[in-house]
Amino acid sequence: MGRTFLIACRAAVFTLILTGVAYPLLVTGLAQLLFPGQANGSLVRDERGQAVGSEFIGQAFSHPAYFHPRPSAAGEKGYDPLASGGSNYGATSRKLRDRVISDLERWKNENPEAAAPVPAELLTASASGLDPHLSPAGIRWQAPRVARARQVAPERLEAVIQDYLEGRSLGFLGEPRVNVLLLNLALDRQFGRPVGLSSGR
Repeated sequence: MGRTFLIACRAAVFTLILTGVAYPLLVTGLAQLLFPGQANGSLVRDERGQAVGSEFIGQAFSHPAYFHPRPSAAGEKGYDPLASGGSNYGATSRKLRDRVISDLERWKNENPEAAAPVPAELLTASASGLDPHLSPAGIRWQAPRVARARQVAPERLEAVIQDYLEGRSLGFLGEPRVNVLLLNLALDRQFGRPVGLSSGR
């Protein structure tokens, strides 16, 4: 009985060390060696070298000189990576309808030069609430407002958008998209930060 107990204890300790210590250390070390950027959260840095977010986590932008992301239901104020998720409102929800109507009016008021209807993605939150991308249509719909706020020609703005247009993964998976954070940082590098904007977006 005692011998069996000792064998079981040795097996448990060995398994604990192997799977709870050695394996995590090995995987972490390989990740840091082979993919350091991704292993450390795919952090995005501004022109001063300060981390301003992650490439894979959406964040709010409200200044007219920046492209705005789609709505977020993650957390109390949205875009909270610790509260990832959707609102779970059903199609007949009054709260959902009121929120969409409110957002629709806001988008129209903020983008009076936009001729086409508001793209549906700008009125609907993603399942995670942290989607960092918009479709090219969702970006270009906002382009007149951003060009006006930055006082740049639309053609120059379109050139930056083209530079940050991501194609389908492996050429056939997903849809073309634009990372909102990366694009907005590129605008600051290309045209400078908006006048009077000291911090926040």
